[in-house]
Amino acid sequence: MLAEIITIGDEILIGQIVDTNSAWMAKQLNAAGIKVKQITSVSDDADHIIAALGQAEQRAKIILITGGLGPTKDDITKYTLAKYFNMGMRRDAGVLAQVEEIFRRFNRPMIESNIRQADVPDGCTVIPNKNGTAPCMWFERDGTIFVSMPGVPFEMMYLMDEEILPKLKQAFELPFIYHKTILTANLGESFLAQQIEEIEDSLPVSIKLAYLPKLGQVRLRLSTSGTNEAQLKEEVEVYAQRIIEKIKPYIVAEDDIAIEKAILDLMDKKGLTLSTAESCTGGFIAQLITQHPGCSSVYAGGAVVYSYELKQSVLGVKAETLEKYGAVSEQTVKEMASGAITHFNTDYSVAVSGIAGPDGGTVDKPVGTVWIAVANRNGVVAKLFTFGSKRAQNIERSAIAALTMILNLLKEDNN
Repeated sequence: MLAEIITIGDEILIGQIVDTNSAWMAKQLNAAGIKVKQITSVSDDADHIIAALGQAEQRAKIILITGGLGPTKDDITKYTLAKYFNMGMRRDAGVLAQVEEIFRRFNRPMIESNIRQADVPDGCTVIPNKNGTAPCMWFERDGTIFVSMPGVPFEMMYLMDEEILPKLKQAFELPFIYHKTILTANLGESFLAQQIEEIEDSLPVSIKLAYLPKLGQVRLRLSTSGTNEAQLKEEVEVYAQRIIEKIKPYIVAEDDIAIEKAILDLMDKKGLTLSTAESCTGGFIAQLITQHPGCSSVYAGGAVVYSYELKQSVLGVKAETLEKYGAVSEQTVKEMASGAITHFNTDYSVAVSGIAGPDGGTVDKPVGTVWIAVANRNGVVAKLFTFGSKRAQNIERSAIAALTMILNLLKEDNN
């Protein structure tokens, strides 16, 4: 079963907001056995919206639309849908009652534009939106289902979870889709493909292998679909284990999780704690770690120390080390990591010091030069990395390299 997603709004096309709705919806649809054929973003223009709807209707049986349902004049989605389906408009009593209740609850007066929120194409089925004033509308034509939802993420998510997905499951006989994801690091995509070429060539046509590269990492995703869930999982797992065994040194996680989450899970299981000492990454490593709920059971905290003074006072880096070797050096980054262990009283630490760019480089230490150290209570090891000239990429690469080093040290200590 194929679906298409259409997001409506000039704010998406000019980059004012990021379209997170499509990614979230695609994930939920896939889990329900519905494959997304295409995602399209269109402007607040009736002709553009109608053209996108017509093209989508030729390719998919489920078309999900978000955005353009507000009370202002630039919100034209429902009027455009009425034109597309050759329908008139009606004022829906249920939607009007919902809007009135919301304004009454907040003790705010209603104006005509708020009342018009209850106007919907007269041939649609209205799905109650319990979290907002914009109506959700369901249309059917020649076996194709169209659903128009608000663009506000928490309203759309509620509607998808509680209303739309259950209705789609009733309307179609959906297959089971299974993905097995393996996270790798420290090996580029082409070299990874070379390592598992024989296994990839032996895959049956029902199992697809995708390479999903990111800075410093590659996800391998094995996918299949069918009606027998247990059998599908068993077949995919056979090939997944062959891949894992073949590239074992580069495996980070045997699940679709981020590298920092793999570290948190492993350390939490072992009752271990972690701290960070960051210079060129500016707290990015800490940000990656702390985005995960429950991280505080492992992550004690850290320091962002750019100046010599803070490296000395917060982490105990020796003044003579900084003067002799500089901030971006093996000696300094080792003392940063050891200092984090001592001052933050943790079992493990990671420290990063480098030149992210675009300026600050020298002949001996060009932009992209990064030293990373990881430590436990028994010692510290450091490694030199040479990245590129792009600041954002250098920060991200440094963070992933640092996390990979921590994970490798944890694995060594637990073998």
